[in-house]
Amino acid sequence: MKISVIGLGKAGLPLAAVMADAGLDILGVDVDSGKAAMINKGLNPMEEEPGLSGLISKHAGKKLKATIDALKAAKESNVHIVIVPLLIDKSNKPDFRMIRKAMENIGKGLKKNDLVVLETTVPVRTTETIVRGILEKNSGLKAGRDFFLAYSPERIEAGSSISRFREFPKLVGGINRESADKAFELYKKFTNPVRVSSARTAELAKIAEGVYRDINIAIANEFFKVAGHYGVDFWEMREAARHRFCSILEPGIVGGHCIPVYPWFLINELDVSLVSAARKLNEDMIDYYVKKVDEIGGRRVGIIGLSYREGVREKAFSKADLIKLLKKKGYEVYALDPLFSREEIEKEFGANYLDSFDKMDVIILANKELRYKDRLKTMKSRVIDIKNVLG
Repeated sequence: MKISVIGLGKAGLPLAAVMADAGLDILGVDVDSGKAAMINKGLNPMEEEPGLSGLISKHAGKKLKATIDALKAAKESNVHIVIVPLLIDKSNKPDFRMIRKAMENIGKGLKKNDLVVLETTVPVRTTETIVRGILEKNSGLKAGRDFFLAYSPERIEAGSSISRFREFPKLVGGINRESADKAFELYKKFTNPVRVSSARTAELAKIAEGVYRDINIAIANEFFKVAGHYGVDFWEMREAARHRFCSILEPGIVGGHCIPVYPWFLINELDVSLVSAARKLNEDMIDYYVKKVDEIGGRRVGIIGLSYREGVREKAFSKADLIKLLKKKGYEVYALDPLFSREEIEKEFGANYLDSFDKMDVIILANKELRYKDRLKTMKSRVIDIKNVLG
């Protein structure tokens, strides 16, 4: 068995490494030639992911290899796992271009009895329609008869990806029973698979996880505003309300590739009023925090924490929109995040580099960056502490 993993990002590379560690022969595929070269040398392009460096160093050039030649990988492999990003465009519609390209390459190299598994989170029915159609068109084979097709959504969390594969159940659903059986047997070799009745069920289950969290963060954001209206300390109230039937999440700006994206897979197709309301409420939190800046006054605003959460180097749906809105309103915006260099902050986020807290009229403490806690205590009245770092 030779397995190709198409997409060596924050989900795909840990998957490839864990599978290699289980003794499977893995050929990773990515469009980034620099990343592929690093992996083949035993170097980790994602050093912030605990445990990943050791696995890459241990298996590179042996059980784990990387290439940019997707078609060659498809021809050499008999299992094909696709875990490329599915982004949304400016109108919140899914952009399938990367998935389509990956499936076209696989289809051109697909052989009888091969197994194809999609792991990217996608709208319901994607596996049985778009993916199936592309594979059959490019291969001349029939899914479920000549080759097997399944869906098994990634369920990792950046910062704990390696342990997630060993501890968290892995959903597996096929377009037919035989496809599910083949995928289940594969995943048994390195993780804890849970079989569901269909690929469609697995697709919706993964969307449901993200939407559930989005809605619950929206509740936290709503209570954060309500607490402010009544002059109540939200964090004290949150702790007082905690028991086995109530656990309010932390409020804040929702970012990353997942939670801000998945609700749109339902909103675009159905009347899901609660899902829509929660998404709007969470998106509007940027305006809420800008109004807080307006209330404090001043001209210079510092933002500490640019990634969508601390410890994860990811710009998607992060604090970039907050910076844009503040600049649009005429503020001078400065920023600091230990995960990003001065050049990245200035060029990619469009903010000045924050090197002096004292010169700021307002500081937004957007992530739990505890290293700055003592320096900010003296200016607490000018700090918008989104994550209750100062207490």
